[in-house]
Amino acid sequence: MISEFISKIGIQIEYLVALLFLIQIILFVLLIGINLKYSRLKRNYSMFMRGKDGKNLEESILEKFMELDKIARVVKKNEENIRKIKKKIKKSYQKAGIVRYNAFQEMGGNLSFALTMLDDENSGWVFNAMHSRDACYTYIKEIVKGESYIELCEEEKESLERAIFQEAYDLKSMDINI
Repeated sequence: MISEFISKIGIQIEYLVALLFLIQIILFVLLIGINLKYSRLKRNYSMFMRGKDGKNLEESILEKFMELDKIARVVKKNEENIRKIKKKIKKSYQKAGIVRYNAFQEMGGNLSFALTMLDDENSGWVFNAMHSRDACYTYIKEIVKGESYIELCEEEKESLERAIFQEAYDLKSMDINI
């Protein structure tokens, strides 16, 4: 009866047997793969549960949650410290500008200088040291948000501009020999 059905379809028995054998080999390979995955999963589960019953497992999970809470508290404290540090950094001097010049024409060597130190908000001071043959005269002028209430000389203005518009403290751009 089956051979009559197969002959009516037009399939030869040899091809059908070969196809079924091929399907059986594929299923066998899949079975081996599944068994390997299952044994790996079983081994990992055994390692996870080794020496632990339900009570011990619950305790270890609670212990891990306590550790996570502790880590969260430390992270929160670190974030607060970072905010404080950033606030302090804004008030520290971050920008500098210097201009060397010859204040008195009878002297050479550009011994006079104007030094500007500014914080993040461009507030700080300009220090001007003018050297002559007889003495050194020093002046300091306050800078508030990039402006001075006392008139600045050309060298002080240039020093202030260098400090405001520079990205980083770059000694080579400030005419300093290192």
